[in-house]
Amino acid sequence: MAVISDERLNQLLERYDYLGHALGTPDQFSNEEFVKLSREYADLGPVVEAVNSVLAMRSEKEDLEEMAGPGGDADMRELAVEELKELKEKLPAAEHALSIQLLPKDAADERSAILEIRAGTGGDEAALFAGDLYRMYERYAETQGWKMEMISASPAEVGGFKEVMANVHGKGVFAKLKFESGVHRVQRVPVTESGGRIHTSAATVAVLPEAEDVDIEIKDADIRIDTMRSSGAGGQHVNTTDSAVRITHLPTGIVVTQSEKSQHKNRDKAMKILRARLYDLEREKAANARAEDRKSQVGSGDRSERIRTYNFPQGRVTDHRIGLTLHKLDQILAGEGLSEVVDALIAEDQAMKLSAMEAGF
Repeated sequence: MAVISDERLNQLLERYDYLGHALGTPDQFSNEEFVKLSREYADLGPVVEAVNSVLAMRSEKEDLEEMAGPGGDADMRELAVEELKELKEKLPAAEHALSIQLLPKDAADERSAILEIRAGTGGDEAALFAGDLYRMYERYAETQGWKMEMISASPAEVGGFKEVMANVHGKGVFAKLKFESGVHRVQRVPVTESGGRIHTSAATVAVLPEAEDVDIEIKDADIRIDTMRSSGAGGQHVNTTDSAVRITHLPTGIVVTQSEKSQHKNRDKAMKILRARLYDLEREKAANARAEDRKSQVGSGDRSERIRTYNFPQGRVTDHRIGLTLHKLDQILAGEGLSEVVDALIAEDQAMKLSAMEAGF
């Protein structure tokens, strides 16, 4: 592991001091610049704590090495040797933790996210599996203290969903859920299968960071809003209203439809989804423009990529990107066990980025 120099750490402290003084005179900045500097200052706060801790440990190490050298008091030397041994065990861990904090941050990591799940190959069984995945994320969100709110759903006749969309509100949602995008495969005996044969079905998950108004500007001239009739719960032609809203983004061809009772809410939700999809499109373009970015990611981010298999007969879940297999299928689908998979993906992503950074990328 490459050691971060004292010079680099002192540069971070100087930048933090500069930001602190600069923010004390807000009149010299535009509102947009002030917000940007405020975010940088807030982000640097925890880093500076870690920097000060590492610098203090390094300084103490030098003092102890001097005390442990020949020519001093024997008792003090013995004590210094003991403390030095303990410090040499702690310092690498502190430096590694600091290296993780200094990795390039994804600007969207702290944001809430929009979760989309669509049944893929497998018919009714795929729809049931899509429902299983939705409940897994719902329970996982509860363990994280997040709030998950369904935006729209297309239920299947046998249960589950043909497709379902939800807003996951909370701090750091995207950072933990972004590696869930891709094809999830299930292997099990369907409830409708009398012969007991194992079937393979799939569902596609997409996780989009929630966009802020400042991220994406949507011009009125670039969208077409259509109001349509939507049927109520009583049947195809019962309780029909003119509440369904379809928004088409003309430059990209992206279409978003919402069909709940309130036309006003439908428009707001549809615009939020459209903004998230356009923001995701911009992020994808930026990532594709950086060839080296692929060297420091877990998976390609391609939503057609098969990322995980849930095998019911063997009670195991395998994440194919990092070769992780856990025989904890029930716990993972129940939500609480998903943390182990998510944490492993984050750790692998950090390790790859650290390796790329140390190699000079």
